[in-house]
Amino acid sequence: MQESDLDIVKLRQGEASAYVQLLHKYQSKVFATCYKYFLNEEDAKDLTQEVFIEVFESVKHFKEEAQLSTWIFRITSNKCLDEIKRRNRKKRLSNIANKIGLESLQNLLTSDQNLEKDLLVKEELRVVLIAMNKLTNQQRTAYTLSKVESYSTKEIAEILAISISATEGLIKRAKQKLLEELKKDQN
Repeated sequence: MQESDLDIVKLRQGEASAYVQLLHKYQSKVFATCYKYFLNEEDAKDLTQEVFIEVFESVKHFKEEAQLSTWIFRITSNKCLDEIKRRNRKKRLSNIANKIGLESLQNLLTSDQNLEKDLLVKEELRVVLIAMNKLTNQQRTAYTLSKVESYSTKEIAEILAISISATEGLIKRAKQKLLEELKKDQN
């Protein structure tokens, strides 16, 4: 089946047969792409579904400036990258909470929660993020690279183009400032 065999007009009109053809042609390729990102069959299946939901919802906006296959795989890549960012963000917040002494927040983030606990987690995350935002950009960067991303002091110094002693000072001041801000909020 050639790409031209897929009738974009019928897709835009929501005809079921056109969707079946689209799925038949691209589902295994989209799944394979998603699998390459996550190396997990369930994740790949979930993301494949999300990709086709988005394709079906947004095909009306497809401008045909690129091939349909290119457009579908752009959506696929974006979905996979968004999922990676979402997971990394959750992991970073969890690591930040753990590193600055909020083990209860770490436990809540990684367990199933009821609504009351969920609200508590959101409040604690808000407090941590507010405290992080009170750091200077360099302090926040140095602290995050050290405590969340686990870079060595030497590597951070190279990334920031500063001395090792300046890097150590940034990390120390960032930790002190975070602890001060979090103590203020507890009072």
